[in-house]
Amino acid sequence: MRPTGRAWAVWAVALAAYIMAVLHRTSLGVAGLDAQDRFHVGAGALASFAVLQLLVYAGLQVPVGLLLDRFGSLRLIVTGGMVMAAGQALMATTHGVEGAVLARVLVGAGDAMTFISVLRLVPHWFPARRVPVLTQLTGLIGQTGQVLSAVPLAALLAGPGWTTAFLGTAATGVFIALVALAALRDTPDRRLSSGDAVTLRRVGSDLAQSWRHPGTRLGFWSHFTTQFAGTAFALMWGFPFLIAGQGLDRETASTLLALFVLVGMAAGPLIGVLVQRYPLRRSVLVLAVIAVNAGAWGLVLAWPGHAPLPVLVLLVMALGLGGPGSMIGFDYARTFNPPSRLGTATGVVNVGGFVASLLTIELVGLILDARTGGRATYEISDFKIAMAVQYLIFAVGLAGILRNRRLARRRLADEGVVVRPLRVALGLGMSRAVKARTLIVGTGVRGRGGHD
Repeated sequence: MRPTGRAWAVWAVALAAYIMAVLHRTSLGVAGLDAQDRFHVGAGALASFAVLQLLVYAGLQVPVGLLLDRFGSLRLIVTGGMVMAAGQALMATTHGVEGAVLARVLVGAGDAMTFISVLRLVPHWFPARRVPVLTQLTGLIGQTGQVLSAVPLAALLAGPGWTTAFLGTAATGVFIALVALAALRDTPDRRLSSGDAVTLRRVGSDLAQSWRHPGTRLGFWSHFTTQFAGTAFALMWGFPFLIAGQGLDRETASTLLALFVLVGMAAGPLIGVLVQRYPLRRSVLVLAVIAVNAGAWGLVLAWPGHAPLPVLVLLVMALGLGGPGSMIGFDYARTFNPPSRLGTATGVVNVGGFVASLLTIELVGLILDARTGGRATYEISDFKIAMAVQYLIFAVGLAGILRNRRLARRRLADEGVVVRPLRVALGLGMSRAVKARTLIVGTGVRGRGGHD
């Protein structure tokens, strides 16, 4: 079955809503240094804004997943868009820390409703074989919202100023929410799709069954370990690290953050195709992304003094792979859970990366404050020590992935699906290739010009 034009239109409108959510989510990272001046706070307090936003986001993932299974995508996407716009409007007008905290809470709450609601639409409108690639495209094209925060929003902050920048963002968010209200449909058959009533008994059952399956937990830890480094960089510490730590100007730092997004967008479709073709080797892709992220940070942190621009470009490109890698976690949720609890399982997986991100953001802020006494005057050595805390998060996540991969493969073996170790599978593949080549040569089949 080929997707209809209506399917592509629904996906495009939902994607616009997610792009807007990413813009709202990452706006504080671009405005970090301006926020310290406006609210007269140190790095630890500024980090707490982002941590609270992510804490609300992560804490609402499971409740939102349950609501999604009950009320469908349309209602949650529109509600989330309006809540985020209200938060940005408050951020534009407040001068106190209390108002800023409430603003980020609203952004986190609205953001929590958006992404998994958009993902939920995809299986309803597109054939199953297209879902892995479209899931990747949804996550990655959505990251253009970060480009909008890194370039136009940063330009507004440097020009007209704080109030204009955030009020403009709020107004755009309201417009996108109204477009979603007019254009979205939950399924091809129904504009609004409602599930069974949410009861405490059902909540407990869906959560328990989702978490009990090692495939869901494998998705959780995959999302946990692949996403946090890039999210912490883009959402909070990338701009300060590049400007105050590495001595770059705002324009160069904005360009690097835009490159971060573009790399993810380029890599996402490739990873989606690999997931589609080799579903039993998804964990290999996850581990490869983790290795590239950890290796790139190791190079930057070990470099004496300021890292040269090409090394920083390499870091940003490596971190850009984290977003596509984290989307594999949602594919685990989709393939290891029935449709009736897909929203719940997706919410559980989505908690992982944001828990890791908020831990990283807060730990980096606390370490920076401990080294500078709360002053926003940083040396490169301060950032190197603070950023090294990411290796603790990498270690925890890697342990969770390896344990639950083993349990998930054991469950698959009980169902008759045996996943051979990669070295064995590669050896069999090479052996078959050699046999095929020998057969071709032995039967005299040759290509043009006498070459095999």
